[in-house]
Amino acid sequence: MKDGAASDPPERDSRPDMGEHPSDAPASGAERRRSGRVDVTWQDDCETEDTFLYAYITNISEMGIFVRTDKPLPVGTHLILRFAPPSTEDTFVLHGVVQWINPVRPLGENLNPGMGIRFQSLKPDDRERIVEAVRTIAYVRQSEKN
Repeated sequence: MKDGAASDPPERDSRPDMGEHPSDAPASGAERRRSGRVDVTWQDDCETEDTFLYAYITNISEMGIFVRTDKPLPVGTHLILRFAPPSTEDTFVLHGVVQWINPVRPLGENLNPGMGIRFQSLKPDDRERIVEAVRTIAYVRQSEKN
C-alpha cells in the first residue's frame, strides 16, 4: 500500500478536468465562492485503488470538501469518500478528485496541510443532502450567535 504522498506535488492545479457529467466540469472562481462553505470536523475515509486514508473533513460545501491530512494525495487522484455528519447514520458515499493540495512544509510554516477535493458525478439526491447539511450547520451556528 502506498502512503499516498507525492514527492514534490503542486500546491494548486489549474488544468481543466472535464468529465461526462456537469458536476465533473471544473468550477469557476465565482461558482466556488457562490457555494457556501462551512467549517466542520467530520471523520472521513478516503479510498483509492491502492490507498486507504482515515482523515478529517475540516470544511464542506456543495462543490467539495477540504480534508486535513499530513499526507495529501496527488492532484488528479480519483477517490471514494465515506463520511456522515454527526448525529446521523446516513453515510455519504461519494466520488471525488483531488483538485489542489496544501503540503506539509518543513519548519512548520503550514498549519493546515491537506487537500481540496471536488465532488464528481453527484446524484441530485446526494447534492440535496449535502446542501441541506451545510444549510443546517450554518443555521444552527447563526442561531447560537443570536
